[in-house]
Amino acid sequence: MSQAEDPRRVAPLRQGQEVTLEDVRQLMGASTPHFALQLRNRIAKLIADLPSAHPARLEGEREIARLERLGLVGEVRGEGPHFDEPPLPSLDLAAPAEPD
Repeated sequence: MSQAEDPRRVAPLRQGQEVTLEDVRQLMGASTPHFALQLRNRIAKLIADLPSAHPARLEGEREIARLERLGLVGEVRGEGPHFDEPPLPSLDLAAPAEPD
């Protein structure tokens, strides 16, 4: 995914049509940590000229906050260690491998 925008989404905006909630939701889609910050930038650009009380801007700002958390913290899945299991040791990639 690049910073380039889909021409089908930009063309109506260039013709003076108003940004809608659906325009913002199309960008939100199924966001992942890997693309979260790119999507954040695209939504910010889309809503930049909208008034502060515009529904699409409000939805976009909520989504921008979520995407920033997702992009910077990532996605956490699963549960931690079970109460009677010791945690796994951290990997020290700089340490030499132990002989078998």
